[in-house]
Amino acid sequence: MAVSTRPPEPRPRSGPAAHQRRGRPTRHRDDGRAGYVFLTPWLLGFAAITAIPMLMSLYLSFTNYDILTPWSDVEWIGLKNYERMFGDDPAYWHAVKVTLIFAFIATPLKLGAALGVALLLNRSFRGSGLFRGLFYLPSLLGGSVALAMVWHSLFDRGGSVNAVLGWFGVEGRAWVNDPDTALGTLILLAVWQFGAPMVIFLAGLKQVPTELYEAAEVDGAGNLRRFLSVTLPMLSPVIFFNLVLETIHGFQGFTSAFVLSGGTGGPVDSTLMYTLYLYIRGFANYEMGYASAMAWVFLITIGLVTVVLFRTGRFWVHYSDGDD
Repeated sequence: MAVSTRPPEPRPRSGPAAHQRRGRPTRHRDDGRAGYVFLTPWLLGFAAITAIPMLMSLYLSFTNYDILTPWSDVEWIGLKNYERMFGDDPAYWHAVKVTLIFAFIATPLKLGAALGVALLLNRSFRGSGLFRGLFYLPSLLGGSVALAMVWHSLFDRGGSVNAVLGWFGVEGRAWVNDPDTALGTLILLAVWQFGAPMVIFLAGLKQVPTELYEAAEVDGAGNLRRFLSVTLPMLSPVIFFNLVLETIHGFQGFTSAFVLSGGTGGPVDSTLMYTLYLYIRGFANYEMGYASAMAWVFLITIGLVTVVLFRTGRFWVHYSDGDD
């Protein structure tokens, strides 16, 4: 008679451990429900403040809604707003031109100023913290109306800029009221507010290993060569991050153009930024349907610009772990 050598099958355990294992799925479900409960205020805010207004503006972009018309009388006009925008509105294309000039001049100048000051403040010296705070201070003011009003007074005919130029025998002018220089004052204001990218550049410079500079110095590299071969490649992810943010911010310029031009985009539409023209169409001319179409084209354009930046970033952004 054969004797079985198989070990006896283990009996199901009972006790606290078994109850804990059987209770895990329930606890996970409870944790998931608790997470959604805590997310509920954010989800409600996102729906009420962002998602629903976006969907409503998308609908309005295909209508002739003008704020004063009741919702029951809103007429669906299809793509007529977009056809008018691209084919029958010269002011629209002028606003696009002004915005592109502003963004593609102010953004690189702002990043260049931020990087240059960050390189100077990266060294340890007495009062370095005070200087960092002072250079960052204009960014705290952001796009405030008060700052734009002060800027207007500085560059007016009787402002401080003309007073300083008068010491050197340069004849002053009304910079903000001259079509040739009004946009330049807006660009200068944007460049002056380089504090935020400067702080990010400072953080990036602190992460560059000093061994790389020492090795480059041993190889006989000078300051310029170390900057081009060590600093810029190691700082490229930070440069890319600032470039994306500041490019988007450049396209969104509104407050300074509104204040300096009195809400008209003047003189002679020289400061007619895209967002300012959108405001004029929607809230001054009450063409909210047309303004909604402009807003959606603006959103898609910024998205495409961001995609292009990310696609081209793979060719010049280098990460220390080799994952480019």
